[in-house]
Amino acid sequence: MANYLYIRVSDKSQNEARQLNDLKKIDIPAENVFVDKMSGKDFSRTEYQKMLSQLQEGDLVYFHSIDRMGRNYDEIIENWRIITKEIKADIIVLDMPLLNTTIQNDNLTTRFMADIVLQILSYCAEHERAAILTRQKEGIAIAKAEGKYCQMTFTKEAFFEVYEEIRAGRMNITQAAKALGTTRNTIYAKLKEYGLR
Repeated sequence: MANYLYIRVSDKSQNEARQLNDLKKIDIPAENVFVDKMSGKDFSRTEYQKMLSQLQEGDLVYFHSIDRMGRNYDEIIENWRIITKEIKADIIVLDMPLLNTTIQNDNLTTRFMADIVLQILSYCAEHERAAILTRQKEGIAIAKAEGKYCQMTFTKEAFFEVYEEIRAGRMNITQAAKALGTTRNTIYAKLKEYGLR
């Protein structure tokens, strides 16, 4: 029997430290911690699939919260079924103690309540993702209308070529933004993201 921790953050710029803090509460070897830095829109995630392929009957998987498992209602329900019914491993959702399959409960009412909670939280996870996408589209539309939106079309390599010019004093931020077809704010954001500012 092995313990696993699955961590997911939406993109590479986000930090998984909050979820890694869960390691202090549970005993899991580093090789059994799987981290994906990508959207939870589906379950085609490298580390999740790697973890799933290693799970065996009697193993235990920890998730910080149900939305860290994913943000697609149908796929959350299906993957829950695969882990608990097909593989016969257990799941503990740390921020929702009711979603703990290690507690053997033959009480129909308790199982019914756990199923309802799972479905509600799965719905909320997908609904929140849809709301985020809607707000993002609305923000982009407003920025475009105000002439402030500039989609990043340059590569990391192009950015670092321009950065070398900035560092050498041959180019300033305004010139760098123009060279890359972007805004000064984007240049500042990238400098911060890469720890160059």
